[in-house]
Formats: sequence, structure tokens, C-alpha cells
Amino acid sequence: MMIRNSLFAAVALLMTGCGIYKPYTRPEVTTAGLYGSAETADTTTLGDIRWQEMFTDTQLQALIALALENNTDLLSAGWRVKEAEATLKSARLAYLPSFNFAPQGSLSSFDGGPTAKTYSIPVTASWQIDIFNGLTNAKRKAKALYAQSKEYEQAVKTQLISGVANLYYTLLMLDSQYEVTEETAAKWRQSVEAMRALKEAGYANEAGVAQYEANTLAIEASLHDLGYQRTQAENSLCSLLGEVPHTIARGRLENQQLPDDLTVGVPLLMLSNRPDVRSAEYSLMQSYYATASARSALYPSITLSGTVGWTNNSGAGIVNPGKLIWNAAGSLLQPIFNANANRARVKIAKAQQEESKLSFQQTLLNAGAEVNNALTQCQSARAKADLRERQIEALERAVESTELLMQHGSTTYLEVLTAQQSLLSAQLSQIADRFDEIQGTVNLYQALGGGRDITEEK
Repeated sequence: MMIRNSLFAAVALLMTGCGIYKPYTRPEVTTAGLYGSAETADTTTLGDIRWQEMFTDTQLQALIALALENNTDLLSAGWRVKEAEATLKSARLAYLPSFNFAPQGSLSSFDGGPTAKTYSIPVTASWQIDIFNGLTNAKRKAKALYAQSKEYEQAVKTQLISGVANLYYTLLMLDSQYEVTEETAAKWRQSVEAMRALKEAGYANEAGVAQYEANTLAIEASLHDLGYQRTQAENSLCSLLGEVPHTIARGRLENQQLPDDLTVGVPLLMLSNRPDVRSAEYSLMQSYYATASARSALYPSITLSGTVGWTNNSGAGIVNPGKLIWNAAGSLLQPIFNANANRARVKIAKAQQEESKLSFQQTLLNAGAEVNNALTQCQSARAKADLRERQIEALERAVESTELLMQHGSTTYLEVLTAQQSLLSAQLSQIADRFDEIQGTVNLYQALGGGRDITEEK
């Protein structure tokens, strides 16, 4: 008895070392320096803010809520979760015996003799004993698939929230640029009239008038480009909302307020905050248990089966009433001729596991780069804000001065045009800088796993 027990323990230890019984453990991953120079020692990040607190514009909040309710990609992800949940339930039920009810009956007569009636009312049962963790590994894989599907749904949700916000702010930027361009076009139309008056007074020539007209027409043409871009942004936003194209009600860019604190925390937080990183790890977990399942197929499978029921056909003759009949059996299936095929499946599964591991590591690297890019974008835009304001003030003085000088014949219309064009370009750039700051903040929020349900975590 001791020898048999020792032998069984040795076999069990051997198979544990082969990964049949051993549960998944996270591989060593390097997170140091993942953010580059952006890493901080904070335990909380911008991503820990609820999206309702992140985006305070009530119109934007309504759009995000509508997208979370109607977006087809998010709804599809929800059905994916239900599918994985059903798969997990099926894997758990595999531990239980399977039952089948198969009643049979027949009528027979020979040469006009009396009719013989036979019947059988059996219930059969079959139960696979999970000695070598074949069923357990399948259940663990299904559980990882279910968890991955939920993380995929969260990743779609996070991306959707950020996508709606970015398109909304894009519309606000285009509105501001359209407004500035329209005001500039109106001023230039007045300048054309002033140039015509100067021409009649002998202080300007036809070339100056024509140049002013050409530049004014160019600005008016750019208004159509901005209008087209606004329509495109509105259509893209409507698509995320699950609606047909229509005009989007919105606020103004200058009224938008986002958090000033851009805390990114330590890269290790990414393992628990970013749904795409967690999804990549669950994919690795599935590959691990797929390998374990493939290894389990190398060992015998034991199945217990039995039948119980009533029959009036005992084999020797027909009796009435029917009698109780039962039988029980056990079977052991040892792969012999397909052993090489099973070993090949182990190698395939192991290779896929290594691929999943590399994909997990690359997802971490991509996530760190996204954090650094978004933070740099936001900081760069903020650094330019004061410089851009001073540039516009200087250009406004230049436009005013050159216009006065031209009226007195001390300068040419070309200098005035150059100053006006430079001012318009700086004003449009200032709006773009503000948008870059906002977009960088939104992208950083997404990169840090923002948009998840903080209440559930607590």
C-alpha cells in the first residue's frame, strides 16, 4: 500500500511539474521606465476620475451617455461577454454526469401469431473523472475567456468615451476657427473698400486693390473648407452615437474646463487600470491553460457509465410486467496511436503561449508610449499658450501700425497684407494649441485607463 501511494504521489508530482495541475502565474514583466521621464510616485492617476467628473460640459455628458447606450460596437461587446459566460457555464457543467433518457418499444408477430410487445425505459449516465485536470484546465481557460471579454467590453467603453469627447472638442475647435476666419474676412472686405478709396485718392494702385480682393476671396473659400470639416466631425460623432447624421448641439471652446493635475502614477498601475493590458494578460492565461489541456490529452481518461430502467425483454423471453435492469461499467482510454498527434498539439499550444506572452509585453510597451505621448502633447500645448498670446498681441500692433503707415504713404500694401495674414495664422494656431491641450488631456485619461466604473472597484 505504501509503495502504491508513493508511486501515485510521484506521478502526481511529475504531472504538476509538467503544468497539468499548476495554475497560471503572471510572468515577470518590466515596468520600470515605461512612462519615460513622466513616471511619478503617486498611487492615484488622472484615470481614477469618473468620466462624469472629468467632462463637466453638460452637453458632452449627454452625448457620452447616449453613446454608451446606443453604440453598436459596445452593444456587440456586451453580447460577446454573454457568449463567454455561456461557454464558462458549459465548462463548469462538464464536471457533472451526463444523463440520457432513451425509451424504446417494438411490436412483432411471426406467421400471423400473437403480437409480442417489448419495451425498454432506460436512463443512461456517463461521468468523466477529472484525474489529469483535463476538465479543470478547460474550465480555467473558459474563465479567462470570460474575464477577457469583460475587459474587451471595458476597453471599447473607454475608447468610446474618449472618442466622443475628442470629436466634441474637435467641433468646438472648428467653430472657433470658423468664427475667427469669418471675422477676419469681414475686416478684409472693409480693407478692400479702403484700398479702393485710397486708389481714387491717388495713394494706391490697382495691383494693391486686386491683391486685397484675392486674399479676401481666399479666406472666404477657407470658410467652406472649415464648414465641410465640421460636417465630417458631426457625422463621425453621430456614427458613435448610433444615429443618422444631424447637427450636434454644443458649447464653446473657451468655456471648457478640464483637470489641471496630470498625475500619471507608477507604470505598475497599468496592470490593474488599463483594460487592454488586462485583456492581453487574460489572453496569455488562456494560452497557458490551452497548453495544459493539450498536455492532459497525453494521459488516460477514465469514464464511469451506467444504465438503470425497466424492460420486459430479458433476452431469454418476454415477461410481463417489466423488470428492473441496471448495469455499471468503467473505461480507461489511453492514447497510443494518436500520441504523436497529441504531442504536436502540445508544441503548437506552447508556441501560441509564447506568442501571447510577447503580445502582452508589447501591449505594456504601447501603453507606456501612449501615456508619454499624451502627456507631452498636453505639456507642449500649455507651454506655448503664453508665447502664443504675446505673439498675437505683437501682431495686432503690427497690423495697426502698418495700416496707419500705408494711409500716410510710408509703407506698401504688401507689408500690411503680410501682417494681417500672420495675425490670422497666429489666431488659428492659438485655437489649435488649446485643442491640442484638451486632446492631450483626453488621450492621457484614456491611456491611464479612465472611463472604468470606479464604484465597482471600491
